[in-house]
Amino acid sequence: MSRISICELEEWQAAGRTFSLLDVRRTSVRLADATEIPGAHWCDPEDIFTWKDQVPRDRPAIIYCAKGHEISQGIAATLEAMGLDARYLIDGFAGWHSAGQPTQSLSN
Repeated sequence: MSRISICELEEWQAAGRTFSLLDVRRTSVRLADATEIPGAHWCDPEDIFTWKDQVPRDRPAIIYCAKGHEISQGIAATLEAMGLDARYLIDGFAGWHSAGQPTQSLSN
């Protein structure tokens, strides 16, 4: 299964690479944090079979959950099995925030 580090994601953003950034934190965790990585689109992990076919296939999909474990890895594996270039963010949102990377108030 593919993964991406915080440093690599930061480099992708700085370089203007095209990718989909999917926030798959559980609703309660996401609302408790009240922030997200800029450019992220929230997708309810419990509804993956509703939205999985809407993920663009023409670009990599970067998936993050709270800590980069079961949720993001499972969703990345599912999307990868569908033929997408899907990668989970190592250490998830907690790692991103701890590293001092930018966040923004929830947009949706």
